[in-house]
Amino acid sequence: MIWEHVKERLEAVLQSPIQISLIPESDWHQLVEDQGERHEGVSRSVIRGQEVLFFVSMEHKEVRVLQMDGSKLTTSERKLVELTIESKQTLEKKQFGSYLSEDERKSNQLREWLLQQMERGTSHAELPDALASQSSLYSTKIPLLLYGDYPQNQRVSYTELKKLLESFFEAEIILIPLLEKEWLILAPEVLITSGSEERDGDEEESVEQTLDALGSGLYEMLANEWVGECHLAIDFPVKPAKSMFATVLKLRETIMLGRSFHVGSFIHLRWELRLEKLLHLIEEEEKTDFLEQVLRGTDHVLDSETVTTLEHFFTLDCNVSETAKKLYIHRNTLLYRLDKFKNETGLDVRTFNHAVLVRLALLLYKVTKRK
Repeated sequence: MIWEHVKERLEAVLQSPIQISLIPESDWHQLVEDQGERHEGVSRSVIRGQEVLFFVSMEHKEVRVLQMDGSKLTTSERKLVELTIESKQTLEKKQFGSYLSEDERKSNQLREWLLQQMERGTSHAELPDALASQSSLYSTKIPLLLYGDYPQNQRVSYTELKKLLESFFEAEIILIPLLEKEWLILAPEVLITSGSEERDGDEEESVEQTLDALGSGLYEMLANEWVGECHLAIDFPVKPAKSMFATVLKLRETIMLGRSFHVGSFIHLRWELRLEKLLHLIEEEEKTDFLEQVLRGTDHVLDSETVTTLEHFFTLDCNVSETAKKLYIHRNTLLYRLDKFKNETGLDVRTFNHAVLVRLALLLYKVTKRK
C-alpha cells in the first residue's frame, strides 16, 4: 500500500510509531472547526487529545489519517509530516494526470469542486459556469450514485467503467469519481422521455416506474459484469449546473437510509424512502419507547417468517389473496398467520390503524435491533 510505505519512512525518521486509521468525516470537520487548522482551504492536521491526526484522503463518509503521539512531536516535525504527505499527494496527482483523457480530466475537475464543497460543509452550491459549460451540465440529467463494495485494495478503471455504463445505456454519460468506491453517474434524460407520448396514466408514476426499471437493469449488469455487489441510488432528473452538489447529498442519504432500513436491498429509490427518512430523524430513545408501546413486550413474535409475511402484506396493500400468491401459500395459511399475530400482540393488521402501527414498528425494529 502507498501510504503504508510513507508511514514506514516517517517512523524511521521520527523514531515514533504511526498508525493509519479512519475516523468519521463529521468528527474530522468538528476537530477542524474547533481548532481552525486550515491551510489554503484544506485541513492538513489537527490535535485530538494527546494525538496529532494528519489528513491523507477522503473516503465514504470517513477520513483516512496518519495518527501519532503529539507529545513526542515538535512543531518542525509536525510540519515535516504535513509536507511529506502533501508532496506524495501532489506526485500522485501529477503521475495520475499525465495519462488522463480530456474527458477524465473534466470529471476530476468536477470531483475536486464537489470535494471542496464537502470540506466546507455547505449544503447548496451552484457549479461555476466554466465547469458547467465544459461538461454540458445545463441540460437535464438522470442522477445515479453508485457505491461499490469491492475490496479496499482493488482499483477500478474510470475508462472501463464508463465504457461499460455507456454500453448499457446506449448513450453518452457523465461519470464523476467521488470518494473511495463512490461514483456519480449523470445519464441523459432521453432514456426516460423517449416514447413518453405513448404512455398512458399519471406522468410522475410513469417516470418512477421507468427509473425503477432502469436502476434494476443497471444493478443486474453491474453485479454480474463489474466487481460484484454494489449499491445504487436513483433520483428524479435534475439540471446539474444548479443542483449537482445538493443531488449528491440526497443520493448519499438515500443509500444510507436504504442500507439502514432494508438490509439486503441494493437498489435505493429516493421516493420510496420518505417514511424511512422521517423515522431516521426521531431520537433513539423515542424510537425505543414507541416500540415498547406498540409491541408491549411481544417483539419475540417477529421471527423471520412473520416479518416476511407482514412486509409482503403491506407491500401488496394488505390484500390477502395477492399476498398468499406472492408467498406461495394457501389463503387460509396466511389468515392463520395474521390471526396468530393478532392473538399474541393484540394488533390486527387487517385494520387500518393497527396496520399503520405495525408498519412503523417493523421499520424501527430493524434499526434498533441491530444496535
